[in-house]
Amino acid sequence: MPNALFPILIMLRRFFLNKFFILFTTVILVTVGCQSQSQNTGETSESVYLTGAGATFPQFLYQKWFQEYTQENPNVQLNYQGTGSAAGIQQIVAETIDFGASDVAMTDEEIKQVSKGVVLLPMTAGSVVIAYNLPDVESGLKLSREVYSDIFLGKITRLNDSKIRALNPDFKLPNLPILLVHRSDGSGTTAVFTKHLSAISSEWENKVGSGLNVQWVAGVAIKSSSGVSAQIQQQPGTIGYLESTYARESNLSTAALQNKAGNYIQSDIKTVTEALRSKPLPDDLRVFIPDPQGDNSYPIVTYSWLLVYKNYEDSNKAKVIKDVVKWCLSEGEKFAEELGYIPLPEDAVKKVEVALEEVKS
Repeated sequence: MPNALFPILIMLRRFFLNKFFILFTTVILVTVGCQSQSQNTGETSESVYLTGAGATFPQFLYQKWFQEYTQENPNVQLNYQGTGSAAGIQQIVAETIDFGASDVAMTDEEIKQVSKGVVLLPMTAGSVVIAYNLPDVESGLKLSREVYSDIFLGKITRLNDSKIRALNPDFKLPNLPILLVHRSDGSGTTAVFTKHLSAISSEWENKVGSGLNVQWVAGVAIKSSSGVSAQIQQQPGTIGYLESTYARESNLSTAALQNKAGNYIQSDIKTVTEALRSKPLPDDLRVFIPDPQGDNSYPIVTYSWLLVYKNYEDSNKAKVIKDVVKWCLSEGEKFAEELGYIPLPEDAVKKVEVALEEVKS
């Protein structure tokens, strides 16, 4: 190569190196500037991953809510597992999850054990139903307060018992033994159901009582609502209790239960809403309605609570938790009725929004 070309090549090399340096510097400055602007506006582009666990009753609704929310906010991932209310409370106390859920409000003693502090936020409401698998009786079965108490006490053991036949003279009830099923795991559904039974039956209150776990005097223990649902589907003669949403999803037959006014009521949005109105939500957002007043009130109802910490070490998690709750109770409410859940009334939503301000980072 002629020596005269060397100076030209050196000049070209310097020219392109300088151009690359300027381009590289510009990219760095723009990136830093964007990050600075994001910090100044209080927004974050960081990915946030939240894990939750607890009540099975709101599981379908939470999964739908979180799926829709993350589609609108792809930098946020929300993972919820329906492990039962007892497990949700235990994990919140142990602080091993970012949020929990329970179909029964935490007690004062449980709340005191959470070092980060905890806020209970009612998010939806629903009912507990008595589902059954009876040949040729797909709907319309009536059960009085005395009858369904005696079934779960093990005093009524056959489907054609005279007390059941007296309430249902138009049905030909089979001469089959009742296969009674109940939850084996710590369950908010169990707590709601047994609190109701304790309210209407002194014998039940004295022999069994109420709680997330109880010492059953009859029946077969099965884990989870899905397990109870599957057993009822598979075996004729089976009777059990579960959340209304699981009965609906599995297309199970449910009994019309006698309420406090003496009327036989099926669970639906109107009858559950009337029952909830019988006892307003207090300022601390904790309420039990074991035997609601009202001619058209369904007798076994409950709110379902989201359990969130008052203090999060990660400020991004605190911001996302607050934003998710507000979204669920506004834009997300349209999914509640579609799935068979009860949307919170407006006054309850306002109380939740006030309580949510206790969440700090």
